[in-house]
Parts: sequence; structure tokens; C-alpha cells
Amino acid sequence: VQLVESGGGLVQTGGSLRLSCAASGFFFSTYVMSWYRRAPGKERELVAAITSAGVGLNYKDSVKGRFTISRDNAKNTVYLQMNSLKPEDTAMYYCSARRALSAPYEYWGQGTQVTVST
Repeated sequence: VQLVESGGGLVQTGGSLRLSCAASGFFFSTYVMSWYRRAPGKERELVAAITSAGVGLNYKDSVKGRFTISRDNAKNTVYLQMNSLKPEDTAMYYCSARRALSAPYEYWGQGTQVTVST
């Protein structure tokens, strides 16, 4: 099983990034996928989740209207489009997979760093 994130980098305030998470080794299309982030000195927090059917939900309040989660089951990939980035969005971003919204997380990626400069 692998979850491989990509697309992070350094961007100026107000810029955009699109994160990708490529999955393999499990039945991706049946899993709930989520994006989490952890900023230095802070706890991990849920950014957004998406059901197997492609319904985005559980957006963190501070990213609503700026971030969009989506998935392509044919490509076994989940995305996080991040617009109007702010310095407080700086963090390591991780994707994760679980069988259902009520189930524990089974798989985690290694993360991709997002840094937003002022």
C-alpha cells in the first residue's frame, strides 16, 4: 500500500497550489480520503475529506471557500486545490485513507510541505 503526496512547495500569499495524492495497493474507489496538515508546534488537523462517491465534506472552517478536495477514481488520485493561500496555511500536508467516515484511518502518506511566504 502506498499514498504518495506531491505538489507542495513555496508560494507567496494569495497564490495557489494543487496537491495530489496517488494511491496504490488497495481498492481506492471504495475508500474515504482525507487531507490533514500539521504546522510546526501544532497538532495535526483535518483539512477536508471526500467520500468514495466524490462528495467533499468536513472542510476546516479556515479553508472553506479557498480549498477544494476532489478525486479521480480512474487515476486512484485525490487532490487538494488550494487558492488564496495564507501564511497560516504553512504546514506539512498528508493524505489518508479509511474504509468509512466512522472507521479508523488505515493508510497515511509521507506528506508534502507547503510554505506560504508573506
